[in-house]
Amino acid sequence: MPEEHSQTVMAVDELQAIIQRCQILEEADFKGEDFNLFQVAGQKCLEDGYVAQLLEVIQNEKNKVIIKNMGWNLISPLVRCIFMYKQEDDKREHCLRILDQLAQLCNPKELFLGLLEQIEQTSGEQVCQTVMLLLQPLQTVLLKLQNKKAYSVGLSLAMIMNQLTPLPVPYTKQQIQEDKLGLCQCCNAVVDFAKPFVSEVVKNMEKSSEYNDMELKEELIKFCMQSLKYPLLAAQLEHLEGIEEHPFRQFATDITDILCNMGELIPLVFVHHKGKSPHWENQEFADIERKNSADSLACLSYLMFVQHFGVECFPVVFSPSYLLLCNMTHIEVLLKRTEESVLSKGLDLFESCLLRMEDNSLLHHYLELRGFINVPQDLVKIMTLCPMEHMRKKSLNVLQLFIDKFDTEGKYTLFRCLLKTSNHAGVEGYIIKNIKDQIHLALTKEYDNIWFTGHHLISLLDLVLSLPEGAETDLLQNSDRVMASLNLLRYLVIKDCESDNQTGVWTTLGKIEQNFLKPLRVGLNMSKAHYEAEIKNKKENRKEAHSSNTVCSVTVSGEKMPAMTTGMQLQVLHSALFTFDLIESVLARVEELIEVKTKAVMDENS
Repeated sequence: MPEEHSQTVMAVDELQAIIQRCQILEEADFKGEDFNLFQVAGQKCLEDGYVAQLLEVIQNEKNKVIIKNMGWNLISPLVRCIFMYKQEDDKREHCLRILDQLAQLCNPKELFLGLLEQIEQTSGEQVCQTVMLLLQPLQTVLLKLQNKKAYSVGLSLAMIMNQLTPLPVPYTKQQIQEDKLGLCQCCNAVVDFAKPFVSEVVKNMEKSSEYNDMELKEELIKFCMQSLKYPLLAAQLEHLEGIEEHPFRQFATDITDILCNMGELIPLVFVHHKGKSPHWENQEFADIERKNSADSLACLSYLMFVQHFGVECFPVVFSPSYLLLCNMTHIEVLLKRTEESVLSKGLDLFESCLLRMEDNSLLHHYLELRGFINVPQDLVKIMTLCPMEHMRKKSLNVLQLFIDKFDTEGKYTLFRCLLKTSNHAGVEGYIIKNIKDQIHLALTKEYDNIWFTGHHLISLLDLVLSLPEGAETDLLQNSDRVMASLNLLRYLVIKDCESDNQTGVWTTLGKIEQNFLKPLRVGLNMSKAHYEAEIKNKKENRKEAHSSNTVCSVTVSGEKMPAMTTGMQLQVLHSALFTFDLIESVLARVEELIEVKTKAVMDENS
C-alpha cells in the first residue's frame, strides 16, 4: 500500500476511533483531549480529501451529541478547504453540506463564536467570499439563540461591516459591473441576512404598541447607520445606463425600507441624533461617534430628498423652507468633505432643497442660523479650491440658486457676508455683479426697495467701491473685483440721475473718488510702470543671452510660476499690461461720465 494512501486511511481510522470512544461517554464526560483529537482527525480528513467520509460521520445519527459539542472546531479548516476546491469539484459540494450540517447540529453558542472568529480573521480579497459563505450558517445559528440574541445579532452585523469597510467602493459603471472583490453582491447578501430579524422586530411592534424589547431594534438601526456611512456615502447612486439592477441602489432601497418598516426613517431624517448616545469618557471616542452619526444622517437625507428612497413613508406636510432648514446641517457635513462621491451628494442635496422653493421666498431671518452662513462659505471654497472643474461650476450654480431664493434683505445680508469672507477676487467680482442686478431691479420696479437704494446701498458700496490695500493693491490679482466694481459704478452714474439720486451714489461721490478712483488711478500708473520696466529688462536680457530658449522663473502676484523661457515670460507680462489697459479704459469712461453729469447739473443751476 502506498505511504500516502496509508496516512490518509490512518486519518479516517483515527477519526472513527475517537468517535467510537466518545459514543459510549456521557456528554458531561467529554474531556479537552477528546476535543483536540476530534479536531486534529477531522482537519486531516478535510486536508487529505476524505470529505465524503467526514460527511458520513457527521450525518450519522449516533454521532449527534459528539457533533453538537465538538463540530464547531472544524469551521476553520472547513472554510480553508471550501476555498481550496474548485466550484465544480464534488469535494467542495461535500464541504458545503458539512457546513450546513454543522449549522443544524452544533451548540449554537459555540458555533456562533467559531463563525465570528472566522469572519474576523479573514482579510483582503477573501473578505467578501468568506462573509457570503458564512452568512447562511450564521443566520441559522442566531435564529436558534435564546439568550443575548439582540447582542449577538448586533455583534455579527458590526463585525461583518467592520471587515467590509476597508474595501474600496466600486464607483464607475465598469467597476460596479466587474465587482472585483464582490462588495456589491456581499452588501445585498448582508441585507438578506438581516431580514428575519427585522421581521421579528416589526412583528413584535404590531403585537404591542408598547413594544419594550428595544435591543434588537437598536442593533438593526446601528447596522443601517453603519451601512449609510459605508458603502452608501461613497457609492455612485445615480441611474447608470446599461445596469438594470444597480446593486447599490438596491442596497439603499433595502436600508431605507428597514428603517421605514421599523418606524425610524422619519425620526432619523428630522432629528439630528435620535436615541441614546453612548457615554464616552474619552472625548476622542465621543467625537468619532458623533462624526459617524453625522455622516450617516447626511447620507440618509440625500437618499430621501435627492434619490427619493423611502419617499412613500414621507408625510407631505412640510414647507420647502422647513425642509431646507432640516437639511442644512447635513449639507454642511457633506460639503466639508473633499471626495467627489461625497461632495457631489452635498451639492445635489442642497440643489434639490432649493429647487423646491420659490424665488425670493426665503426669509432673511434664516441667515441668523450658523448653517445658512457656513454653507455658502463652503460653496466658495469648492468654487475656488476644488480641482474638479464640474464641481466648481456646480457649486457656482448652487450659490446663485441660494442667492435667488432669499428675500431682498436676505440677499443684502448675504452679499455683505460673502464680500467680507470670500478672500477671492473672482468670487467678489461675481457678488458685485449680483449687487448690480439687484440695484437694476430696484430702479426699474414700481415698489420701494430700501435695501438696494438709499443709505443701505451706500453702506454696501463702501465695501464694494474700495481697494483692499489702497494704491498698493495688487491690481492683477484683484482685476475681477476691480472690473466688476467699475462696471457697477458706471451703471450707477448712467442709470441714476443726480436730480433723482435714488441710489445715493451722487451724495457719496466724494468718498468714492477718495477711497476708490484716485487710489486706483495711482495703482494703475505704478503697476503699468513696473510691468513695462520688467518687459524692457527681459527684452534686453534676451538680446544678451545666447539663445531665446533660456529658461528662467518669474513671480506673478506673489506666486512663483513654473520655469519658462524668456519668450513665455514676456507673454505673461504683456497679458498683465493688457489687463491694466482694460481697467484703465473703464476707469476713464467712469471719470468722463461723472465729469459730464456733474457739469450738466452745474450748468442747470447757474
